[in-house]
Amino acid sequence: MPFERVRPEKLSHSVVSQIELLILRGILRPGERLPAERELSDKLGVSRPSLREAVAELHERGLLDTRAGAGIFVADVLGSAFSPALTRLFAAHDEAMFDYVAFRRDMEGLAAERAARQGSDTDLQVIGALFARMEAAHSKRSPKQEARLDAEFHLSIIEASHNVVMLHMMRSMYELLREGVFYNRQTMFRQHVSRAELLEQHRAINTALQARDPAAARAAVEAHLDYVETALRDHQRSTKNEAIARQRFEHEQSRR
Repeated sequence: MPFERVRPEKLSHSVVSQIELLILRGILRPGERLPAERELSDKLGVSRPSLREAVAELHERGLLDTRAGAGIFVADVLGSAFSPALTRLFAAHDEAMFDYVAFRRDMEGLAAERAARQGSDTDLQVIGALFARMEAAHSKRSPKQEARLDAEFHLSIIEASHNVVMLHMMRSMYELLREGVFYNRQTMFRQHVSRAELLEQHRAINTALQARDPAAARAAVEAHLDYVETALRDHQRSTKNEAIARQRFEHEQSRR
């Protein structure tokens, strides 16, 4: 008969499974410090030896880092999404920047549609709270905070779509954006992009999501990223024109 004796699962295996799921679902984030051993063992209801065994296994799998005197941290699991060589290649060619925007348009449009349709009420509360913080940062004219909240707002939509593959891929994409591999907000502002216009675009996204209107949510995301692409193309054209103008000016000066 095709039956096997049921064996109770080791406590350390249960801990491993729980922490794995928290990382997979994006609840525990790369670089995040876990509670101290005593506190964590209490929260999980396991002995400290069982916890140590679980941590050792997760460390071996590359999911946790243990740092002497500092604690236990979620490993930088996003670092493997793009190799350093590919990252340098992205940074060296403008076409990667526009492909990045197109990829975001497709993925975030789909995520917004899914979030509006199947995101939980709590998901939408998180998105709404982040937009409220964007409004507050806008009134304070805090560009760095606005840029950080912009990324968090978009990522919260990905999270609300509840697709873990998309979540981890897009987190790594946003990390490259944060590092300036593709572009930053200041690039767009050089083209006299209105901060108010950007805020209103995010308002339209939030409004559609809160109304649970999938089509409107997707359209609002796509309109926003079309606007970003246009601003970046204008910047590229302006930079090229300025270089030509400087050559012309320097040549004319040399003829005097």
